[in-house]
Amino acid sequence: MQLIDNLYGYPWMGMGNNCNSYFFANVLPGNNPHIIIDPGHTANEMGEPCLDNLITAIKTDGFDVSDIGLIINTHTHIDHYQSNRGLQQMIEKASNESNKPQIALSKEADEYRLGSGARWIEQYGDSIKFEPDFYLTEGPLSFGEGENKLDLEIIDTPGHGPGHVCIYWPKNKVLITGDIVFIGSVGRTDLPGGDGNMLKASIEKLSTYDTEYILPGHATEYGGMLKGKENALQNFSFIKTNYFPII
Repeated sequence: MQLIDNLYGYPWMGMGNNCNSYFFANVLPGNNPHIIIDPGHTANEMGEPCLDNLITAIKTDGFDVSDIGLIINTHTHIDHYQSNRGLQQMIEKASNESNKPQIALSKEADEYRLGSGARWIEQYGDSIKFEPDFYLTEGPLSFGEGENKLDLEIIDTPGHGPGHVCIYWPKNKVLITGDIVFIGSVGRTDLPGGDGNMLKASIEKLSTYDTEYILPGHATEYGGMLKGKENALQNFSFIKTNYFPII
């Protein structure tokens, strides 16, 4: 569903685990102009067809996943990146292998994927193996030109997992928070590489951004996405009051 301008959100609505995905339309030059952030599971632990559902939702909004030119991962937990390779193969097949979407993530997240996170590669095999095309580093990240130019900011936000990044869109004050901040909750720290003190520091960092939209990596009982500056401030305040003492 369209959120604002050319940004679309696809919250996971199934019973099992999967992440929310976000989609920037028509921002890259060439024949593959779309960006997807965290494509999620191919199929989750309950066998739900997560990627097929995402493809259908994107198609409903008038776009084709075969026109995706870039996949961005906020971090490398399997529920955020399992579909990376499947999407690449689908797009290559649709274009007779003339187009291959790039994959971007932080170097630390990639090292985690191949180190502590390698248990997922052992479990899923070649279907989830991929090679990143470039690494994300903290600071500005721009795509396109003219009226389609997209200026983003990459924010280093460790704590939930190594190399986790969040993405800020200054133009519309959008904060894509991955698994650092949810609506009324925070990401877990009990997986390898999780660290409560680092998570709190990352949340403090995010709370300094002028934010009108919080777009998290998962829905919670409090809701999927949040709109409004005051609501964003209240969400950070609630988290600091109720979660910081126990993280």
